Amino acid sequence: MYTEVSNNLLEFIQKSPSVFHVVNNIKEELKLNDFIELSEGIKWNIEYGKKYYVTRNSSSIIAFKVGKDLDDYSFNIVASHCDSPTFKIKDNYNIEINKKYIQLNIEKYGGMIYSTWFDRPLSVAGRIIEKNNNQYVSKLINIDKDLLLIPNVAIHLKKDVNSNSKYNEQIDLLPLYGTLENKIDFMDIVAEYGGVEKHNIISSDLFLYNRMKPSIWGMSGDFISSPKLDNLQCVYSTLNGFLTGENSKSINVYSCFDNEEVGSGTKQGAASTFLEDTLKRINDCLGKTNEEYLCSLTSSFMISADNAHAVHPNHPEISDPTNRVYMNHGIVIKHNANQKYTTDGISSALFKEYCNKSDIPYQNYTNRSDVPGGSTLGNIASSKVSIKMVDVGLAQLAMHSSYETAGLKDTYYMIKVVEEFFNSRLKETESGVLNIIK
Repeated sequence: MYTEVSNNLLEFIQKSPSVFHVVNNIKEELKLNDFIELSEGIKWNIEYGKKYYVTRNSSSIIAFKVGKDLDDYSFNIVASHCDSPTFKIKDNYNIEINKKYIQLNIEKYGGMIYSTWFDRPLSVAGRIIEKNNNQYVSKLINIDKDLLLIPNVAIHLKKDVNSNSKYNEQIDLLPLYGTLENKIDFMDIVAEYGGVEKHNIISSDLFLYNRMKPSIWGMSGDFISSPKLDNLQCVYSTLNGFLTGENSKSINVYSCFDNEEVGSGTKQGAASTFLEDTLKRINDCLGKTNEEYLCSLTSSFMISADNAHAVHPNHPEISDPTNRVYMNHGIVIKHNANQKYTTDGISSALFKEYCNKSDIPYQNYTNRSDVPGGSTLGNIASSKVSIKMVDVGLAQLAMHSSYETAGLKDTYYMIKVVEEFFNSRLKETESGVLNIIK
């Protein structure tokens, strides 16, 4: 059971080398489950009991199921993010070294562990913009070959390489592409894999990705390792819980946002109007008033899902003394007094009840009090849509490495809890009094 689910997750990750591929793969899964595609630029016609999805920038997606009995309704929402730290290919990409080597010019996207990108096969994926007559068409591109490598400097030539090395993004992290003697222009390869004429490529959003294959490993196969576990593990598990969960008295919503790793402040990020616009359009298309919409928010709930830091076996001292989380020990509920995570007493209690009802373990996480830690999309999204919200995740090691590690069981755990959440409906009967209704 756990192995099958993890293998499916790792297959999904391998098919998702860029955010654009992630969203496209989600779309394909939604289509297989009879979801109807909507466009933000065309009027919506929404019917009770049907299922829909809409994308923005081809890198964020929101899907929803409309209940059949919505006289008194609420929104059940899960949110995750599909981007991971990586490197973006710059325009004017060629750098020649001593008339011998060719490198590609890159810039970093998000915060990453630089050393994990060295000495491993890399390639490029994303989208290209093709001019076709008077149309500008986006096309997915994945150069499915070992194309690049960022070489380390030998210890003989850099004696302090193991002593807190610092890396310069413009010098140390440029990937080696080829030799000048056998030069093939990078955009020729992009055009070949994109099935387009090179002169028709007007622009692109292309990123490096790690070509190392995912693995299930350990003495008893307890662990999974892969690129992009943060946050495709949550993207995949919440999607599957959403697809199987069902209730007639709520609007169940699955959302996946781009650009969390760089602050979410884009038109397709959690700080944008994408979620708010979508919820209001659903409300309007169903003939509900603005007051009914505002009333619905009091009984609505969001699960913000983004992975969490497991106790490190070599450095347990960097974790909080009492709120420690471990891989394969259940879903992590994330707390922060300064609201970098949105969890409070009410949302924590509600999520624990979903876990109990689905017989899934949970654990509580906080940073050490002297470590500020990171944040996620929950508190950002709540500034746009003011509802009850909990930040949760799955425990992992080496977050923001190019090859991360998590527990074999935890993907299954998240699927089951999210399914239970979508099978239920929250109702605030009076201020401070909540019921979970099946």
